Amino acid sequence: MAVNACFNYDCINGDIVDRRSYCQFTQVLHRGDRPFVDRTNSNVFVSSSFKTIRARVNSGNPFRSRLPDLANNLTTALHLRHLPSLTSRLSKLKAVILGEHLASDDDLILPSHDFSQKAHVSSFEKYLEMYNRSIEDPASFWSDIASEFYWKKKWDQQVYSENLDIRKGKIDIEWFKGGITNICYNCLDKNIESGNGDKIAIHWEGNEPGVDDSLTYNQLLDRVCQLANYLKDNGVKKGDSVIVYLPMLMELPITMLACARIGAVHSVVFAGFSADSLVQRIMDCKPKIVITCNAIKRGKKIINLKEIVDSALSESSQNGVSVDLCLTYANESAMKKEATKWQKERDAWWQDVVPECSTKCDVEWVDAEDPLFLLYTSGSTGKPKGVVHTTGGYMIYTATTFKYAFDYKPSDVYWCTADCGWITGHSYVAYGPLLNGATVVLYEGVPNYPDFGRCWDIVDKYKVTIFYTAPTLVRSLMREGDEHVTRYSRKSLRVLGSVGEPINPSAWRWFFNVVGDSRCPISDTWWQTETGGFMITPLPGAWPQRPGSATFPFFGVQTVIVDEKGKEIEGECSGYLCVKKSWPGAFRTLYGDHERYETTYFSAFPGYYFSGDGCSRDKDGYHWLTGRVDDVINVSGHRIGTAEVESALVSHPQCAEAAVVGVEHEVKGQSIYAFVTPVEGVPYSEDLRKSLVLSVRTHIGAFAAPDKIHWAPGLPKTRSGKIMRRILRKIASRQLDELGDTTTLADPHVVDQLIELADS
Repeated sequence: MAVNACFNYDCINGDIVDRRSYCQFTQVLHRGDRPFVDRTNSNVFVSSSFKTIRARVNSGNPFRSRLPDLANNLTTALHLRHLPSLTSRLSKLKAVILGEHLASDDDLILPSHDFSQKAHVSSFEKYLEMYNRSIEDPASFWSDIASEFYWKKKWDQQVYSENLDIRKGKIDIEWFKGGITNICYNCLDKNIESGNGDKIAIHWEGNEPGVDDSLTYNQLLDRVCQLANYLKDNGVKKGDSVIVYLPMLMELPITMLACARIGAVHSVVFAGFSADSLVQRIMDCKPKIVITCNAIKRGKKIINLKEIVDSALSESSQNGVSVDLCLTYANESAMKKEATKWQKERDAWWQDVVPECSTKCDVEWVDAEDPLFLLYTSGSTGKPKGVVHTTGGYMIYTATTFKYAFDYKPSDVYWCTADCGWITGHSYVAYGPLLNGATVVLYEGVPNYPDFGRCWDIVDKYKVTIFYTAPTLVRSLMREGDEHVTRYSRKSLRVLGSVGEPINPSAWRWFFNVVGDSRCPISDTWWQTETGGFMITPLPGAWPQRPGSATFPFFGVQTVIVDEKGKEIEGECSGYLCVKKSWPGAFRTLYGDHERYETTYFSAFPGYYFSGDGCSRDKDGYHWLTGRVDDVINVSGHRIGTAEVESALVSHPQCAEAAVVGVEHEVKGQSIYAFVTPVEGVPYSEDLRKSLVLSVRTHIGAFAAPDKIHWAPGLPKTRSGKIMRRILRKIASRQLDELGDTTTLADPHVVDQLIELADS
């Protein structure tokens, strides 16, 4: 496949009869909506709304003569064969430009000329140049980027080494081995030395409106050093583990940075997991200290975290792992100190001991391949997996992905709604933004407290320019109506982002039109805990976006789609998403269980990292994530992605949210079982059920029609917004005695409601 330096449209039947540079094409569009003859002697006709673009290009177009050279320069390598020439076979290209209302889920969204001119990657041609170099010469590409950071000692001559093929021996990935650095130093000291000491590093917004705080980079470094010194004074040293069970207080990123400063390995546990979950993590990593707070208030609900920690420490001690120190932050807006249960020999109040420590703390310089943190997956069944990320490669990769995927500028104010208990909070709340010297917003509470306009109140208050959130939150806010959004200005916003699961096109369109006022590109990112950073993502300003598509791979990432036998599939296809070469941010092992690491991620398709996700690639090279492979339902031989069915259901105007699972069927193998939350005020009815089924039949086909619509007042979600599909599968299969731990749910009562409605 020929790959042009820019996007090109190659249509027939007289509409577009020659290939046409997208870069030139958008420049023409921005000259007005009148017919225009440009320098290439092409007639371009643009409707006033820009919703339909039609062009006729003369055979004398001089751009045609340049195509062979451009194609030869950019497509000689096999790794580029799936990147798009965007030679569309449609005779009519429906598109809008940033600033224009998106009317259809099928439209393209073209970056405006003004946005592209100011973007880090201003065109698809620039992307291809950078991507080509990152694949052909990854050592040079990443070395140049790494050189922008501080290294006490430069890495060895061999920038990276890898073996992703289990047939050739132990799976092994190393980047910048021998390089000596420290991620805390690069996040804080380096920014201060660059003159940004008085810049705001963190805006903190409390659960209650009007409760807030902020720290400059100078102040943040002082706080980090005080905690780092306290940890050292209590015997924590390089390589020791520290369990962190904190909510979204400023003390959470402070703790992460303090651990990194002294070479300790932090393991942040989402402050919503149960005592049993905390015990599992304590038993596995055997921490020197546990850091928590007495309580947290989310909305109107108070959660006693210290009580959970006390229970976990007691049980782990009974099982042979004792922790001698529990450092507790007194979050008195949720619970007074005197109401907190206390063990005098073990417990210490943060406010009593940490501020007494020095604000100067020497850096512990570490090797690039020394571990930075452990992050355990939720582990719905069996032992949680302790994902290990090391220092150097992770540092470079998170910083770089943050910069390019959000088109970050020093004047930006960035807010990611994720909790630091998840990988998104590690990479894109703490490390990635701070490595770039960004101003970050942290929010303690929930997005619907005290009302559904809280997010946009925060956006206006801090003049947030980049807003990164989960599709679940987008859909829940969409359900409540536009008025909760439109009563706020949101004029500061310039880039939006989506993370956590595939976002259905109708939610994408609402996010674009309503939240972003049709002027903000959406970075719909695909990545995982294991990848450390973005793998497939739009680059704002570089190419057209399609609602629901993560678009194209990031620099250095060679994605492939394989069939069930592990054979790479060419062109337009669907299959299993794999990566065929390492990248700097890749995790290195599972803590204490390298065999499980190899078996889980590298044995299914030897020679590749297997993501566990399904993916479709369209004729133009756009990637569409279809969900986890275990979220693919096999109905009478048809493999149907749950995300695809959910998207079809949510496209129905009376459906606010949907979650689909597969259940056993004696004839079909599996049948489709859909949990559906109607729009507020819409009653459950047989007519609505039939209409929803028809929506799926229309969007996908009769084979994908749900066998069961289960009415759902709400869906079981963690406090971070993740839908607990494990619970939905058990309800759908009527395995109600196997529901497992529901304490991590934002509202456990939802499970009882779903059970009551099971046969309605």
